[in-house]
Amino acid sequence: MKKIIFLFSVFVFGLGISANAAWYEGRPNSFAPLVKKVKAAVVNISTTKKVKRPANRFPRSPFGEMDPFEEFRKFFENQVPREEEQHSLGTGFIINKDGDILTNNHVVGEADEILVKLFDGRKFKASVVGRDERSDMAVIKIKSKEDLPFATLGNSDLMEPGDWVVAVGNPFGFEQTVTVGVVSAKGRVIQDSRSPFAKFIQTDASINPGNSGGPLFNAGGEVIGINTMIYGMGTGIGFAIPINLAKEAVPQLISKGSVTRGWLGVQIQQMTPELAESYGLKQEQGALIGGVLPGSPADQSGLKRGDIVLEYDGKKVEEPFDLSAYVASSAVGKTIKLKVLRQGKEQTIEAKVGKRPEEGAIREEKPQTPKEQATSDALGLSVRDITPEDAKKLNLPSTHTGVIVDQVQPGSSAEDHDVREGDLLLEINGVGINSAEDYVREAKKLSKGSLARLLIGRGSMTIYVAFRI
Repeated sequence: MKKIIFLFSVFVFGLGISANAAWYEGRPNSFAPLVKKVKAAVVNISTTKKVKRPANRFPRSPFGEMDPFEEFRKFFENQVPREEEQHSLGTGFIINKDGDILTNNHVVGEADEILVKLFDGRKFKASVVGRDERSDMAVIKIKSKEDLPFATLGNSDLMEPGDWVVAVGNPFGFEQTVTVGVVSAKGRVIQDSRSPFAKFIQTDASINPGNSGGPLFNAGGEVIGINTMIYGMGTGIGFAIPINLAKEAVPQLISKGSVTRGWLGVQIQQMTPELAESYGLKQEQGALIGGVLPGSPADQSGLKRGDIVLEYDGKKVEEPFDLSAYVASSAVGKTIKLKVLRQGKEQTIEAKVGKRPEEGAIREEKPQTPKEQATSDALGLSVRDITPEDAKKLNLPSTHTGVIVDQVQPGSSAEDHDVREGDLLLEINGVGINSAEDYVREAKKLSKGSLARLLIGRGSMTIYVAFRI
């Protein structure tokens, strides 16, 4: 028996050695051949921006107006503002033989002058062909008498954590710097990033200021990302925009100088464990529709508040970000199919994608309501009926019915889940609340440990909040 166990242990140990040996033999001995293949397409970008500064100010004389030089001081201070130049560095890569170069918008977006230096030392003045702030991408162009070397764009969807990657760029002005690492993670959503529709590739290949806009290559020498940001200095955490997102935007940037995005007109929110439970879901999945804008494509298609979007044109919606990204990348006018969960039943709805309005066209306002003393209940809320004066302040129809949250009890579950004073309370567990009487009736049905799902109106938005009492 001992002999069998020993032989089995040797066999397993041998498998481990075999797997490690296979990995060891498959690793690249050097990335030099890859770098030689791709570096000619990588360019250094230096920009100049002219800014106006206030004229120099001089200290006032202790003698005030009696000082004979006071008029001279005023004269020089009132001169026109002085003009200064700001310089910055970045990276880009040529994407076709005609000299179109892909980079980050934050590298060239505000520049008055753009200078591109090629690998062989040649320098060209560049012009902006198109740029898009919301994806942080831009295309600039240089003119050359001969065809230029260009990078091959790969498929970022094929990359997996652990795959080798190579970054080539201009960090701190050190030209053609090569760093190597792996894909640390995929699908990173970075809040408040310059590219809100991107799920970033995370890498430990060293990225520093000046690398922005540069390529992230796979082991085959194809660009799979645009190096864009870092998480602190020296952390080994960098992020790149997936090249598949760029491949969707670049044709529009070249042809018309901007990117047109799709739009449905829904307000969506993240599923929480409590919300998922209230809808009978076993896991937090999909995008919950908190509101549908009147007259929007979503409204015209029949989508309703409370629907949970599970799929978009056959692609699974794991979280709200997925839906936003899918819609934004869809062609305006395209008819798509949405799989939604409505009142516990799945159904398919067709919608025609519209054009996303300009930023600021739809704004959110925070309502202001007076506070009055009242007694909280099981929900930890005190509410009152909406008056005509309230409706006017909140830009609601004078006939609008409902209740306003007057107070939120400190330490209550409602406070913990961000229910606020001034919110409109529209539903409790799917039952419409049109008056304080309705509210009292529904609140009495709840007790300690009950699951409550509230529909809240806040500014121009409606959102769902769920919690246990």
